[in-house]
Amino acid sequence: MKIDKKLIKELVDNLKEFELSELEYQDGPTKIKVSKGSKLIDQVKTSAVVSPNKAVLKSSDEIDGVRIKSPIIGTAYLAPEPGAKKFVEVGDKIKKGQTVMIVEAMKTMNHVPSTANGEVKKIMIEDGQPVEFGQTLVLLK
Repeated sequence: MKIDKKLIKELVDNLKEFELSELEYQDGPTKIKVSKGSKLIDQVKTSAVVSPNKAVLKSSDEIDGVRIKSPIIGTAYLAPEPGAKKFVEVGDKIKKGQTVMIVEAMKTMNHVPSTANGEVKKIMIEDGQPVEFGQTLVLLK
């Protein structure tokens, strides 16, 4: 694949002209994403990576408990279909194996089961949000 430097320069110029922090362009299978970072953001990222104490990065509510993680990359849905009742809500008591949400990948709906018995402490994602493999979806007490 040949890199189109002229196109990239044009995208960078558009970032400046329209005062954007990020711009994404796609033409068929070719996808180009340009962004400008600020020194403040870079400093925050660096300190987060350097810090050996993970408790500094997350509140205690988000580190205690059983994590139900995404088994695949896809789009997470909290209900079986739009407008339907959600699989789980904060405060619900659930059993191991119970479906907590669906992750859709390549037009296939994959049910995500609970890995333990417990009470839903926090739902870490929004309905329709893209998720990564291993990303925490639900936190149980």
